[in-house]
Amino acid sequence: MKKASYIMAFSLAFALVSPVACHADNPVVQTLYTTDPAPMVYNGTCYLYTGHDEDGSTWYTMKDWRCYSSTDMVNWTDNGSPLAYNTFSWAKGDAWAGQCIPRNGKFYYYVPVTQKSGGMAIGVAVSNSPTGPFVDALGHPLAYTGTGDIDPTVFIDNDGQAYLYWGNPNLYYVKLNQDMISYSGKIVQVPLTTAGFGVRKGNSSRPTLYEEGPWFYKRNGMYYMVYAAGGIPEYISYSTSKSPTGPWYYKGVIMPSQGRSFTNHPGVIDFKGNSYFFYHNGALPGGSGFTRSVCIEQFKYNADGTFPTINMTTTGVSGIGNLNPYTQNEAETICWESNVKTEKCSEGGMDVCNIQNNSWIKVKGVNFDSGAASFNARVASATNGGNIELHLDSPSGTLIGTCHVNSTGGWQSWVTNSCNVSGAKGIHDLYLKFTGGNGYLFNVNWWKFNGTKTVSTR
Repeated sequence: MKKASYIMAFSLAFALVSPVACHADNPVVQTLYTTDPAPMVYNGTCYLYTGHDEDGSTWYTMKDWRCYSSTDMVNWTDNGSPLAYNTFSWAKGDAWAGQCIPRNGKFYYYVPVTQKSGGMAIGVAVSNSPTGPFVDALGHPLAYTGTGDIDPTVFIDNDGQAYLYWGNPNLYYVKLNQDMISYSGKIVQVPLTTAGFGVRKGNSSRPTLYEEGPWFYKRNGMYYMVYAAGGIPEYISYSTSKSPTGPWYYKGVIMPSQGRSFTNHPGVIDFKGNSYFFYHNGALPGGSGFTRSVCIEQFKYNADGTFPTINMTTTGVSGIGNLNPYTQNEAETICWESNVKTEKCSEGGMDVCNIQNNSWIKVKGVNFDSGAASFNARVASATNGGNIELHLDSPSGTLIGTCHVNSTGGWQSWVTNSCNVSGAKGIHDLYLKFTGGNGYLFNVNWWKFNGTKTVSTR
């Protein structure tokens, strides 16, 4: 997360680029601006923690963090905000890039915030759930050097030792204790040698490429430090080591500078046999270096463990498996959407709101199997309601059913409506298209299909 005044002109120049096509699958969240991705794999689910750029930002206006989850990497459930800067009584603002990690049945979220006393520091919050809510674990900062204390990344090695790295323009680390909220020894500043972090051309005051946003992990016995590099605009480079504390050896560029954001921030995971690279850009309408969006690319490591070159795409990644429509699915589980928002729901979790005429939600790779007979939706409306049209493969694709929504007496007064369905068999992308009059129509909490009844011959 770059903090420098001279980036404004660069941001304005990139704002002239046209937005991505609306049927793409990158960025993975379209209901708001997300940044600084921090994926975490836990119990067969990928949890994606992000920063949140406020709408219309012309600087780093960030008040809270967000959490999304997926089991197939294409349909992402909005779990709302698990943590905000004001959770920390000693903070006055700036919910910048953080990372969450599980240990001993709890989840520890390391984040940078601006202190009331001045200067950014690293705080740690804890929760019993990956989706929060998180609470301040200490009541004071975990780490503070006074120089660029941002962008923490955390990793637990095979021997149980945990490490926390962070920093811009310096790179620091500490060895965390077993409790994950204290550390042993002193804060160590990593030597940023040109052998370890590459050579920055034409800038003697910053001889190496390391800039910020480190992402630290281990794979096949090799330690990786992936980071934003090179200044303005940033690109993503990486270094490797045979030790968690170095020495580091520069390996090259992963993602060259591209997109409308002059910053970038990496996250890398292996999930269900595939490798994924997370980053942010400014690809949504209104996007810029201050209104960014998280994207994902699937990749394969080279045989020697090095990275291939990875470029930004609008197509995103392929799904892992298919979505089951015959269980209750949260309406805020979305692959792509048009003109909807999400909000806290009185029945728990989140719901889809801001629904207007011709708004729609895409859910990718839905397996209807031998066929669906009916559809249920949990809905609420303070106006005259409208319709949920169920289409296959596009907003104007085959219509398999229409569920009418009447007024329920309030935006959080929930009822379950049903309709018959015909023609839904096999695997399709499902579009929930919303139609009706002017203004807001209704909210949706969840939906579910019911299968056709078959008679057993046994």
